[in-house]
Amino acid sequence: MIERILDARVYDVARETPLDPARRLGARLGCRVLLKREDLQPVFSFKLRGAYNRMSRLAPREVERGVIAASAGNHSQGVALAASRLGLRARIVMPVTTPRIKVDAVTDLGADVVIHGDTYDDAEVRARAEAEAEGLPLIHPYDDLDVIAGQGTIGVEVLRQHPDPIEAIFVPVGGGGLIAGIASYVKFLRPETQVIGVEPEDSACLHAALEQGRRVVLDTVGIFADGVAVRQVGREPWRLVQGRIDGVVRVNTDAICGAILDIFEDTRTMAEPSGALAVAGLKQHVEDHGGSGATRVAIVSGANINFHRLRHISERAELGQHREAILGVTIPERPGSFREFCSSLGDLSITEFNYRYADPEAAHVFVGIELRDGAPEKAEAFARLRKGGYAVVDMSDNETAKLHARHLVGGRAPGVTDERVFRFEFPERPGALGRFLDEMAADWNITLFHYRNHGAARGRVLVGLQVPRADDRRFAGFLSGLDLPCVEETENPAYRLFLAGD
Repeated sequence: MIERILDARVYDVARETPLDPARRLGARLGCRVLLKREDLQPVFSFKLRGAYNRMSRLAPREVERGVIAASAGNHSQGVALAASRLGLRARIVMPVTTPRIKVDAVTDLGADVVIHGDTYDDAEVRARAEAEAEGLPLIHPYDDLDVIAGQGTIGVEVLRQHPDPIEAIFVPVGGGGLIAGIASYVKFLRPETQVIGVEPEDSACLHAALEQGRRVVLDTVGIFADGVAVRQVGREPWRLVQGRIDGVVRVNTDAICGAILDIFEDTRTMAEPSGALAVAGLKQHVEDHGGSGATRVAIVSGANINFHRLRHISERAELGQHREAILGVTIPERPGSFREFCSSLGDLSITEFNYRYADPEAAHVFVGIELRDGAPEKAEAFARLRKGGYAVVDMSDNETAKLHARHLVGGRAPGVTDERVFRFEFPERPGALGRFLDEMAADWNITLFHYRNHGAARGRVLVGLQVPRADDRRFAGFLSGLDLPCVEETENPAYRLFLAGD
């Protein structure tokens, strides 16, 4: 395999990517972190290395027919670019879950796209059938020795770019072609360097194979990290990695989102979920085993991200970096209880507060708090709240809470009378929400409250209060005294349709 890697033709289309230090992340983890920037390739992914190496070796009769491939995105772009450089026709079968940005990139490079199936595996079945029926060469994304050799050139570059000791290289794993190529080369030259695979918890086909000692087919795969959503590790990668890798780390969606943020903070570039997978695994490994000051390398494998996914990633990144905790807290249903609750948190900043009146005795609030010191600070906050008599539930790892409940807290409140709803803005700084609540008079009951800190310059709050008609004049004076931008939303159709009581 070493000869194949050293003889691989990749630089007709690929570039030697830099090995950049991630200084902020390394300082936080207590080790030196280097990022192998495959997101800087012409198709923003390492995949063109293997695709071009395989296609450059086609026989003349195969060239005439053109090629076919199946891909969740990045391999397809490598095949399409290689085909355009070599003057071949290319057909790519892609699952319906492939991000639009990847589909568009393939068509822009001149390849024909066929959308089929929910996963890569579904697309591969279709591509293989068409290849056999029409006599087309199938360019496999990972289960091919020439493809694996092309990906292995990344290992060659890493060791040449960093001749000093490397404790571990973290590699994202889908079908296994990338880690098979890197491990084959690295373990041949530097057997003391660990090669560690990283997989999403819901797509861990290599981990399952290692546990059972054979290739297994996962019942289902998650599609958040669509570039590695593969149900079974490839036959050739499986053969090559045995005895050459030092384990597999599994990470969840929040950890991947946190790693995307880490990469952005150090490079000002945005990796796709599978592209940030190795960084998430590196962080998890250091958390489990310690930093020790040694050098660790993570392969940033791609940056073909759908822009609209950033909303979800941004929402989850703070949790993935342990910078935010999500709590469910029960507080007394009485005027002033919000202020008392905020006071019990001390100087911790609240990032989100969702509440809707539902019971005359107890209020259940959905709260986000900012953490500067991760788990220790969260434990301290829980202890402080419980000491104050509050019932607290940690929902930081609750998928239903994070995906759905936070947006559904509340609804209509039967029996609430004299409710008026206002939208406020105030300068966003630590403690701003607490000061806002201090200015709210205890005379009127708060019946609705929604606040989310998005890192903007101004905080935005939607508040409902029970204000009897007899208090209108005094309440107007109260609003005037707040000296905050305020808009009444009591007649807003969104409020009337979805939130107003009977």
